[in-house]
Amino acid sequence: MRETPRSQVTAGDAVAKPPQRRPGRALAHTTGASGSGSPHRSDSRPPHTPRGARRTGPGGRPGTTPPVPGRPAFPHLALLSLPVALFAVVTWQVVAEGPLARLDERASRALAGAGPTPLTELLADLGNLQVALPVLLAAMAYAVWRGRRAEALYAGLAMALVPALVVPLKLLVDRVGPLTPATGYYPSGHTATALVAYCGAALLVHRRLLPVAVLLTVATGTGLVLRGYHWPLDVLASVCLFAPVLVLLARRSRRTAGKGLDS
Repeated sequence: MRETPRSQVTAGDAVAKPPQRRPGRALAHTTGASGSGSPHRSDSRPPHTPRGARRTGPGGRPGTTPPVPGRPAFPHLALLSLPVALFAVVTWQVVAEGPLARLDERASRALAGAGPTPLTELLADLGNLQVALPVLLAAMAYAVWRGRRAEALYAGLAMALVPALVVPLKLLVDRVGPLTPATGYYPSGHTATALVAYCGAALLVHRRLLPVAVLLTVATGTGLVLRGYHWPLDVLASVCLFAPVLVLLARRSRRTAGKGLDS
């Protein structure tokens, strides 16, 4: 059988010529290569695997495809609709003198006069316009100084809504007071003033102050009930009436803060 003659390579030729790499295999597995089977791609094309095609989330973590558009609107709708619905039920019971209103009157007669008078009077005075309004005005001035004029304006409009909503309701419902035959006690204007002033100021200065603002509002309502200035449902109705206003103010404050971070 005839053998194919092989070329003879000398030792000098082997030294002079370095070994040649095969372009189809060895270079395909080097770092940064863009050939098939490369574990590190240098181009920007997405790989054809479902996991690799996912977009990352805000912290670099794998997200969903397509990305989630944002927070659902259901919690915000609930925060707006539930207090309004509760206010409607309470108002209906007070006007119709239903069982809830009768229970409210019994509870108020049991609570009126309880506690030390100087303390309960001090708590009730937290809802006075002379006490609560300067707190909100100081927070509005701070917000304007920080360049958040729109938020300060919305907080001022929220406070302007207190007499605009409370006074007509007092005239329409015409509820008598716990310890007086005088009428016009539903809803509580002092509670509404405290809620909007203190919570609005907390939103303008820092959200961490919201628990303090809520505590001041609860203290105001407690003082009003213990002093016999308002029925408990008067206080609850004011909270339900103006809670959606504060939710809208909080959303506006969050949007303004987000735009400031983006710019």
